[in-house]
Amino acid sequence: MEARRRLTLIIALLFFLIYFSCSSSSAMHDKKMIKPSNPCKSLVLYFHDILYNGKNAKNATSAIVAAPEGANLTILAGKSHFGDVVVFDDPITVDNNLHSTPIGRAQGVYVYDKKETFTAWLGFTLVLNSTDYQGTINFIGADPIMVNKRDISVVGGTGDFFMARGIATVSTDAFEGEVYFRLCVDIKLYECW
Repeated sequence: MEARRRLTLIIALLFFLIYFSCSSSSAMHDKKMIKPSNPCKSLVLYFHDILYNGKNAKNATSAIVAAPEGANLTILAGKSHFGDVVVFDDPITVDNNLHSTPIGRAQGVYVYDKKETFTAWLGFTLVLNSTDYQGTINFIGADPIMVNKRDISVVGGTGDFFMARGIATVSTDAFEGEVYFRLCVDIKLYECW
């Protein structure tokens, strides 16, 4: 029952985030905007996700917080992981080396949302704290994991990325079973302040 209550709370939070991001973006644009052809800022970053599996608590950066009824919270459910909700706090690096010095953290949630194939819904924030960048970048969108390159929306930010808008092209750079994956996130911002 506790898992069902947690899942209900997480789903309610996700719907609130979706509603808020959609309603605030449409209310801000009264006149027609012309999309620039070149981004005003570009970044390529990597984030490294190590899923807690019951044995790797010291190194884990993500954990299953809700799963289908009767499922184990240390093993992803079924062939497409449908119904699993994972919270993460992953290190961000400028190269694809897990042991490089992180320039920040990717913090958020992904929800496996389709029975037939691997797809997830992502909602996360890159929290950057380096000599080059200070601030956050917020992302939201569908992640059809089996597609080589997929786009998710940049819906805002703070600090060096104040009110940023754009697209992030996500690709899976490495995958080791169900415990570790590394994403390459190619960020193109078209609204910079």
